[in-house]
Amino acid sequence: MLTKKNAGAFARPENGTHGSPALLVGDTPVLWVEDLLGTTGRGFWAKLEGMNPGGMKDRPALHMVEKAKERGDLRAGAPIVESTSGTLGLGLALAGAAHGHPVTLVADPGLEPIVRHLLLAYGAEVDLVERPHPAGGWQQARRDRVQRHLARWPGAWCPDQYHNPDNVTGYASLAGELAAQLGEIDILVCSVGTGGHSAGTYRHLRPRYPDLRLVGVDTIGSTIFGQPAAPRLMRGLGSSIYPRNVDYPAFSEVHWVAPAEAVWACRRLALTRHVSGGWSVGAVALVAGWLARTEPPGTRIAAVFPDGPQRYFDTIYNDEYCRAHDLLGHQPRPHPDTVDSPATATFSRWTRSTSVADPVAEVAR
Repeated sequence: MLTKKNAGAFARPENGTHGSPALLVGDTPVLWVEDLLGTTGRGFWAKLEGMNPGGMKDRPALHMVEKAKERGDLRAGAPIVESTSGTLGLGLALAGAAHGHPVTLVADPGLEPIVRHLLLAYGAEVDLVERPHPAGGWQQARRDRVQRHLARWPGAWCPDQYHNPDNVTGYASLAGELAAQLGEIDILVCSVGTGGHSAGTYRHLRPRYPDLRLVGVDTIGSTIFGQPAAPRLMRGLGSSIYPRNVDYPAFSEVHWVAPAEAVWACRRLALTRHVSGGWSVGAVALVAGWLARTEPPGTRIAAVFPDGPQRYFDTIYNDEYCRAHDLLGHQPRPHPDTVDSPATATFSRWTRSTSVADPVAEVAR
């Protein structure tokens, strides 16, 4: 994979430039964040993936494209077509520019206008689906539209981020950076959407840290860990389908977070640490802070912040939007509800369970 230290075929050292925009990806910093709800002085280390040009998914986007080209699945100049809620789309626009491929991204009306405008400026085509799939929601509607594009364009290639194992291995660089920056890691906290970054980061860290625990963070209304599907305000985490990249056995526990709780955490981060992000960042920070309060002193916790706050200026950081969705004034409770199984109830607020299983496999039994 391209790195800043290994320019490869795209570098032009003779004129002193980086050459490819792909070389801007990686080497993101970590920041110490004290628990947002407590006064214990404990906290966690946040990996600030929003420092990449488009966010965390720049890493797997480049990796998936490179691997597809190596295998011959993606021919020179062939179109790339994919479904996205935003962040992977930015990464694929970057990968398309770096490797010379036109990019078509299928999104839905929830795509923030600023992201759509950026994607268009980066040269990608954006196709918006008009209505959700009756069973699979917006995600399945987008995936169905992708298949229509692939049928119309012979030779076009879809990364299929939800099921592509290269999405998982694309996070080797993130894991290596965390190990080098922190030295020791006891708990890794990741949001879960496609399952790529939680599985990939954990798998590459586990050989170094055999006792490493992986804590997943989902959103209410997501089906990934066995809750019934429901409309979801939060984007970037959660799913209404079952991605094969989710490594269920790797998780020691999973938390579900509600939108108002994530908004509180995002705004608290901005106020106290001058750094923040989107829905995933708020949810991950809330959970990582609770772990910092409740785990033994000295436990080293690493939390992945997938993006920055810019694209959420008109949602999370917009008082009018938040008031319209009743997202303000809801400070989270100090502790989540704890349940024996995700099947016990439908969650509407911060909840955790140490019973983690593949819901599709459970139904098949």
